[in-house]
Amino acid sequence: MTAIYIECLRKGCFPENWKIAKILPIIKPGKEHISDPSKYRPISLLNTEGKVLEKLMSRRIMHYLYKTEFLNNNQYRFTPQKSTVDAAMEVRQFIEPHLERKEIVLIASLDVKGAFDSAWWSAILNGLREAKCPRNLYYLTKDYLKNRKAVIAIISLSKEKNMTKGCSQGSCLSPGLWNIQFNHLLKIQYTKHTKVVAFADDILIMIKAETVGEAENIANVKMDKILKWAKDNKIRFNEEKSKVMVMTRRKRKEQNEVAVYVNNKVIPQVQKLKNLGIILDYKLNFREHIKYIADKCRKLIFQMAKSAKLNWGLGHKALQTIYLGGIQPLLLYGAPVWIKAMNKENNKPGS
Repeated sequence: MTAIYIECLRKGCFPENWKIAKILPIIKPGKEHISDPSKYRPISLLNTEGKVLEKLMSRRIMHYLYKTEFLNNNQYRFTPQKSTVDAAMEVRQFIEPHLERKEIVLIASLDVKGAFDSAWWSAILNGLREAKCPRNLYYLTKDYLKNRKAVIAIISLSKEKNMTKGCSQGSCLSPGLWNIQFNHLLKIQYTKHTKVVAFADDILIMIKAETVGEAENIANVKMDKILKWAKDNKIRFNEEKSKVMVMTRRKRKEQNEVAVYVNNKVIPQVQKLKNLGIILDYKLNFREHIKYIADKCRKLIFQMAKSAKLNWGLGHKALQTIYLGGIQPLLLYGAPVWIKAMNKENNKPGS
């Protein structure tokens, strides 16, 4: 087997029998009663030997891209030593100083339609060429993406389809390939007014300005650039799931409604935005997030209390295990981002 893998890496060849994915459709949480096929997440069951070769490819390709600093630093998913908290901290560090100076910050969250299923193979290969990836790894990736098949079997029915795009959900290599394609979006020349942060396919665009009108104009100019990139890379944003929010700490009353367009449609404007599990409100005081987490943990603690009685039910050790494993992580998630907000009296327990 070692000799086979060495030859595959040397010659840039991915065996045909390892390119077949058996699709297992998993229902997404909260969508059990929806008839739309998009409620299913298509998990790919792949050949084990093929996944080992994918891992070898992934480690070599990503090592080269990190060594040459090809990938943009604003991508926080599938990246070593980066997490959701790092991404959320980057967002806060951009927004907070501008709000303190009484400026306007417009924040837009874009949802990629289909995400991994829409990854365009030509764009991935173009990215590898642009990065001057070693020839054997480039040809191995090219062969990996060629003649791939997906098979789905439900009861007595079976359907096979030749794939022409997409990264298999369940593949070791897919996250790296997605980052290579998405990297072009993060490398677009943005002005100093703009900051773009990505976490896999979740993209957050932040724009600072003196007035709401100025922020709206800049946002639509940047959206044109982003949508052009999306069109060139065969990717589409979902205008219904995308959101925009105007953030300000100004006390004076002013018009805060904006019209930001995606696919020629105005995306919904909100007063709070949940990003990477942390709720951002329009003043960035995190009161909504703290209240949400406190209410959620309070319900869990009450449920635990019902199960713990003096003479029966869960014992002390069991309750401690549940608390440390389930409730404490929930309480402390993202704490570096919102911990300063706990200094305010109205955010403290009992207020």
